[in-house]
Amino acid sequence: MSDTPDTSFVPELDARQRAMLAEMGVRVWAPKPAQPKAPAVAAREAAPPPVANPAPRAAAVTAPAPAPAPAPSPSPAPPPIAPARPATPVSTLDWPALRDAVAGCRACGLCQGRTNTVFGVGDEQADWMVVGEAPGENEDLQGEPFVGAAGQLLDNMLKAVGRSRTGQGAQGAYIANVLKCRPPANRNPQPDEVAQCEPYLARQVALVKPKVIVAMGRFAVQALLKTNEPIGRLRGQVHRYEGVPVIVTYHPAYLLRTPTDKGKAWADLCLAMAQLPA
Repeated sequence: MSDTPDTSFVPELDARQRAMLAEMGVRVWAPKPAQPKAPAVAAREAAPPPVANPAPRAAAVTAPAPAPAPAPSPSPAPPPIAPARPATPVSTLDWPALRDAVAGCRACGLCQGRTNTVFGVGDEQADWMVVGEAPGENEDLQGEPFVGAAGQLLDNMLKAVGRSRTGQGAQGAYIANVLKCRPPANRNPQPDEVAQCEPYLARQVALVKPKVIVAMGRFAVQALLKTNEPIGRLRGQVHRYEGVPVIVTYHPAYLLRTPTDKGKAWADLCLAMAQLPA
């Protein structure tokens, strides 16, 4: 081992200075100059420390693009809805058009449960017109007013005054109801139902041009005379509908339940006959 001090690690001293210090026995300490590191080592030291058991990165999920909505197919056009009433005013219809209008009427809910409309029957030019209330079950099935037991009684009443539903002229009569459709379970007509049917009855009266009208039953009287007075108070008098004499009497169905009032009904028929010219 050499006794000469190693001054090779003092790069800032020149050779002469190092020799002088060596002579003086002074050993100068200085850090050795840093050696340049290899590129691979430098890159390894600059990298961040590894993380133990790194959590796996979730793969990005891309939602599939929505499929284009199919073009809406054109909806079929709804079927045309028939008007509740004909476009032509009821007051101008002739017999065939009036009959067709009643058959196709949808002005109130009664049209939904009917089997047939009940238009009218008899001589369309008769001088005697009978107006009843509403069709019952038999009338709805046959499409004709006053059939069944009540109809048989009416036929007998007409026969007693020399008339019938099949006769013509002075031996005939025209028979119609206020309502043209049967109310469910034969219930009483409702005011709005009567109001919807009144134009048809008014046109029938205008076409028949009767000399006298016999109103049978409370709802027939109310429709023609616009009154809520009971039949008992209105009997025995001559009323008017559009200038035509109106005689009030009981409905044949009521007379079947109360036969003691048949005498009153006969008096009413006699009063009706008295309104006709001799």
